[in-house]
Amino acid sequence: MRSLIGSHDLLLVTLDTLRYDVAAELVAAGRTPQLARALPGGRWERRHSPASFTYAAHHAFFAGFLPTPVRPGRHERLYAAAFPGSETSGADTWVFDAPDLPTALADVGYHTLCLGGVGFFNRRSPLGAVLPGLFREAHWEPEFGVTSPTCVDAQLDRLDEVLTRLPPQQPLFTFLNVAALHQPNRHHRPGADTDDLASHAAALEYVDGCIGRLFNLVTGRGRPVFTIICSDHGTAYGEDGHTGHRIGHDVVWNVPYAHFTLHPGDW
Repeated sequence: MRSLIGSHDLLLVTLDTLRYDVAAELVAAGRTPQLARALPGGRWERRHSPASFTYAAHHAFFAGFLPTPVRPGRHERLYAAAFPGSETSGADTWVFDAPDLPTALADVGYHTLCLGGVGFFNRRSPLGAVLPGLFREAHWEPEFGVTSPTCVDAQLDRLDEVLTRLPPQQPLFTFLNVAALHQPNRHHRPGADTDDLASHAAALEYVDGCIGRLFNLVTGRGRPVFTIICSDHGTAYGEDGHTGHRIGHDVVWNVPYAHFTLHPGDW
């Protein structure tokens, strides 16, 4: 990633609460064709999240600790906040002297944009202001949140507005936190009165239908876009008696991950 800084725009999408098993099943069954088109080899990589809930996971992501490959060994990171004793920074790691990725990118000329989804990005409390406060520009509306059946559409409407006023020559880092998968998600499955794996899957199908528009928007500036798309953690729907997350269960720790470069005209 080190060689891309400055020449590429950056896009980080967190599909909040998306389970790896559901993501892998849907892409294999052809139910998420837009994501399949973008994913290397048409498949998700299974990784382990650094945390079991949104706030902690995103602090880790912004410091350079993206989900970790499941195979044993040391794995070179894409980017990293500098600190003594780091053993996973390598020749291709972009190491920065800042506490977090948005600050580091702003320091080298990027416009940093946050489009929040779940409550940790809503700025309705001091806690909800911490993560969006890392960015030069941050947006959140109730229409972006977990109760909205069209949350991604609303976020992309806002992204479209923002892009019209940004100088095309200025590098851009876009961060998009997608709330659709997070409970409650029953509204993505007609007639459902509870959240379950089926409504979780239906929410992912909704997100997949928005992916083409997202990629068209970010590549419409005429610059290549290095893209990271992953979940921050999974969630339980009754496994071993558990519901939700912030617990140490496999369905929480296992997350889908991919990174790739989008080019103008690809979408």
